[in-house]
Amino acid sequence: MRKYFFLLMIIMGLVLSVFTGFNNELKADSNQKVYIIPLEDTVEKGLSQYIERNITDAKEQGVDHIILEIDTLGGAVDGAMEIADTLRSSDIPITAFINRRAISAGAYIALNADQIYMVPGSQMGSAAVITGDGNAADDKAQSLWLSEMRESAERNGRDPKYALAMVDKDVDVPEFGAGKGDLLTLETKQAVQVGYAEGVAEGRKDLLNQLNLSNATILEAEESFAEKVARFITNPVVVPILLSIGSIGLVVELYSPGFGIPGFMGLASLLLFFYGHLVAGLAGLESLLLFILGIILIIAELFVPGGIMGILGFASVIGSLYIASGNFIQMTISLLIAFAVSVLVSILLVKVFGKRMNIFKRLILRDSTNTESGYVSSKTRNELINVEGVALTTLRPAGTAIIGDERLDVVTEGSYINKGQKVKVVKVEGSRIVVREL
Repeated sequence: MRKYFFLLMIIMGLVLSVFTGFNNELKADSNQKVYIIPLEDTVEKGLSQYIERNITDAKEQGVDHIILEIDTLGGAVDGAMEIADTLRSSDIPITAFINRRAISAGAYIALNADQIYMVPGSQMGSAAVITGDGNAADDKAQSLWLSEMRESAERNGRDPKYALAMVDKDVDVPEFGAGKGDLLTLETKQAVQVGYAEGVAEGRKDLLNQLNLSNATILEAEESFAEKVARFITNPVVVPILLSIGSIGLVVELYSPGFGIPGFMGLASLLLFFYGHLVAGLAGLESLLLFILGIILIIAELFVPGGIMGILGFASVIGSLYIASGNFIQMTISLLIAFAVSVLVSILLVKVFGKRMNIFKRLILRDSTNTESGYVSSKTRNELINVEGVALTTLRPAGTAIIGDERLDVVTEGSYINKGQKVKVVKVEGSRIVVREL
């Protein structure tokens, strides 16, 4: 009985120790915090500021793990690079969770996370650099992007060949159907097979189980209304639309008296442009102040002739747009689009709609003070034609003559006529009386 008693005590001790260790593990797990940051829609600089703000917030809250939930078709290269720099500098482990798609810039961002998990049927790849007009980027940009993709893959011990195949059509990966001339896009099973994903997760719950964080406190990033507006406004497609509306509003305002709805629409569009870039952290107050200075100089040009203030004002407005954008090529394309649209609208207003629609008659002054309307700018002396007279002074070629019974200022056709010579009026142009020596 004594032996059985001691054996029972040993078994109970083992069970108690195992239960205590498991309980402590659960408590440790429950004390952990996981911060989930959705990365969706178009990648642009507004998104990079949103990611940076949330990672900073995660650090302040003492988060143990960050999950970047990715579903994007890509976007701006500069925005993606800023996000990658933020991920690389983070002290908190970051897992990229590809929930459907990580295409183009999305694939590059995922490769900069510490590990990658994908839901079944997801895709990552096809990361060629495309310019704003839909063409392939120049060799300089391609070389930089290839280097970035290679470095991102090697950073976590992944074979860079597949990252390069996502960017360069000349890299041959026939085992995945991406021969020369095709960009590589890896599906979930393929990504796991080549080591571009650590595993497959059916959803967030399954992912947390695989990361041993099933009992951790979940914190999810929320995008504020201001950040949503900023992301929308800084979208490369929206920027030229805003600038076009702004230019159209100001052009229409030029044809209308006072300052009305078109002018307010134009200024509101331009101020929205600056608001979005200020909230996104892309521009400082100096760009807005330069824009306001430009508008003031343009208005001053209406009252101070000379043209200098107008030129300086126009240059200030254009410079402020470039400073706020931070992307010379994209802003140049946007301004060219806005200029072409404003020119087209101006032609339509003046040439087409101005003749057909009564509403546009208020925008353009069509009245004139002509003789047919009963207006007389100056007294005409057509009755003096062929009337003879005498030069009262020497005409050199202008001078004074007695025509009929009147003393009049006259001018010759260019010849010199001495005082006292007989003359005849040959032409009258308004107040100008032309005489010829008889």
